[in-house]
Amino acid sequence: MTVFEGKSVFSGIAIGRIAILKKDDQCVKRTHVEDTGRELERLNAAKEKTIEQLQELYQKAVMEVGESGAMIFEVHQMMVEDEDYLSSITNMIESQSINAEYAVAATGDNFAGMFASMDDDYMKARAADVKDISERLISALQGKGEASLEAEEPVIVAAEDLAPSETVQLDKSKVLAFVTRFGSSNSHTAILARTMNIPALIGLDYEADVDGKMAVVDGFTGKLIVNPEESVLREYEEKRRKELEKRQLLQELKGKENVTKSGRKINIYANIGNVSDVASALVNDAGGIGLFRSEFLYLEKETFPTEEEQFQVYKTVAENMAGKKVIIRTLDIGADKQVDYFGLDHEENPAMGYRAIRICLDRPEIFRTQLRALFRASAFGTISIMYPMIISVNEVRQIKEIAEQVRKELTEEGFPFSEVEQGIMIETPAAAMISDLLAKEVDFFSIGTNDLTQYTLAIDRQNAKLDNIYDSHHEAILRLIRLVVENAHKEGIWAGICGELGADTTLTEEFVRMGVDELSVTPTFVLPVRKAVREME
Repeated sequence: MTVFEGKSVFSGIAIGRIAILKKDDQCVKRTHVEDTGRELERLNAAKEKTIEQLQELYQKAVMEVGESGAMIFEVHQMMVEDEDYLSSITNMIESQSINAEYAVAATGDNFAGMFASMDDDYMKARAADVKDISERLISALQGKGEASLEAEEPVIVAAEDLAPSETVQLDKSKVLAFVTRFGSSNSHTAILARTMNIPALIGLDYEADVDGKMAVVDGFTGKLIVNPEESVLREYEEKRRKELEKRQLLQELKGKENVTKSGRKINIYANIGNVSDVASALVNDAGGIGLFRSEFLYLEKETFPTEEEQFQVYKTVAENMAGKKVIIRTLDIGADKQVDYFGLDHEENPAMGYRAIRICLDRPEIFRTQLRALFRASAFGTISIMYPMIISVNEVRQIKEIAEQVRKELTEEGFPFSEVEQGIMIETPAAAMISDLLAKEVDFFSIGTNDLTQYTLAIDRQNAKLDNIYDSHHEAILRLIRLVVENAHKEGIWAGICGELGADTTLTEEFVRMGVDELSVTPTFVLPVRKAVREME
């Protein structure tokens, strides 16, 4: 028995034989050509063939993973037709009198290198997309076919890496799981694997002789177990049986309404922490994104993310959600989320200190950059903005004034943007107690029960010594939630819950009876909460 460790990009258990995906070797040699015009004609024909293939892949992907998952092939089509990309290839052919295959390969390497050198993880992952379209163009020029999977029974597919096109083209009835040496959790292949509900591991340094051997893919721990011992195999067979049983029961709820037996409806959205989590939200049939924690953009960098970097991320999420609501929380740095380049002073009690909206209003240049990116991204989907750690009406009015200034600037500069709902998080007792006043100023409330609980009970939720008295079901918490919902409805706005209590199915019925309009939960809890709602009277 041999165990290889990698990184999971989608959980689950798979048991079967390994089949290594065989690809045609693309041996591209530099050759001198006399007729560059002929090479340009070949390039154009290959481009048209590639576009036709990508259109077919898009239609196939729509059927298998939906429009959001299929969008990568529209992106690839735009990349194939990108003026800079094509100009580079054309220039090399004409100026160096070289064959089209070599010009495509060299340009692909250059562009992929530029993406790979970027600081942003999402942009780094685009290097694989450039390689994919370049390899597809070269295959069209050389008249070669697609990668092939030789398997008569379902197998664990192993590869150096998987291009999105290869992932979609594989016969899904023959695929138990994906394992690759390379790739990233931000790659479109990883997103597609999650969307297809197929266990997948990346970063595995498996040996070449694994082809044909029995193996277990543990998508929960990131392990590939080759030639498992009999006892280990039996253990994983039981784990897989229980997982499939649970998953099947929940899958039957996909596409169903979040409605009680008496007809009361409620929205169930997903909480996500970065772009790659969007696929999990879609796989689990979330009605939208109820909380997108934008601080990951700041935590993963060594300097402040630019407006353009933020815009690209927000735009991607909005496009992938295909019109479904995406509620993005503005910067929530401070407390347990420290970033060196912010230069924050040490605080004895950071949870109640200089954090979140307090930093944004004190350092408006940071806030305005994020708001500009958010409003610009609103032109590409249904984006709402949510402000954290509010304690007063005055704060909300300051926020609205800055937001209005940003909208005026964008209008003057010619940037399009849509109508954007602006709401606040109710996570302090102060905000809950004056929610009747705050409701007159905003479009919605989202109750952050994690902080609301610790502030109301005066208990640090990260202090293990206090676990025995930390009670998120405390009557004081439930009364505050009820108060907030009632005050929201009196002013005609909606109120949701985005804290961990939203996924607590022992409280789902009580929340529905309170009149809570929306529950935003970890993606994997969307269907269990839907089940609880549908079983209510």
